[in-house]
Order: sequence, then structure tokens, then C-alpha cells
Amino acid sequence: MEIIKTVKDDVTDIALVGRLDTTTAPDLEKELKELLEQGIKKLDLDFEKLDYISSAGLRVLLFAQKSLSENGKMTIRNVKPEIMEVFDITGFIDILTIE
Repeated sequence: MEIIKTVKDDVTDIALVGRLDTTTAPDLEKELKELLEQGIKKLDLDFEKLDYISSAGLRVLLFAQKSLSENGKMTIRNVKPEIMEVFDITGFIDILTIE
């Protein structure tokens, strides 16, 4: 998986390319922890090129959502139907902000 990070004004945008699974989830978690330690308040995740997400990937998203819920906001956009189905089945569709 490739993680492409850009910062515009006060919004951090992360585009994910490939698969978010047991092997790659720790890389995203490390990146998100570093950003949260820096005090980011707005995080946009672009899933346009994300092909697959496993339970390990869902766990990282839940961690980020909980971390930002008190004084920030996380938004996920450009979600493919296959990933949206995973969010729907797992109930994450009700937890996450998806555009």
C-alpha cells in the first residue's frame, strides 16, 4: 500500500493506494499516530485507489475516528462499492463520516 500525504491549510489529506490489510495497517497506524501527536484537527482520507480493507484496516480507522472525535474531524471520501459494502456489513457506515 502507498500512503500519499498532503497538507492544505489546516486539513491533512491522506490518499491510500492498494490494500489496507494486516501487512499494511501498521504503516497507516504509525502515520496517523504521528499526525495526531502533531495535533491535527482535520483528516481527510481518500479511498479512490484503495482496493481492499481488512479487519486490521478497520481497527486503524476506528482508532483514528476515536482520537479525532473529541476535538477534530475525520472524513472518508471516494469509497469504492466493495469497501462501502464492508463498512455497511460491519456497521462502520454509522461510525465513520463518509462522503
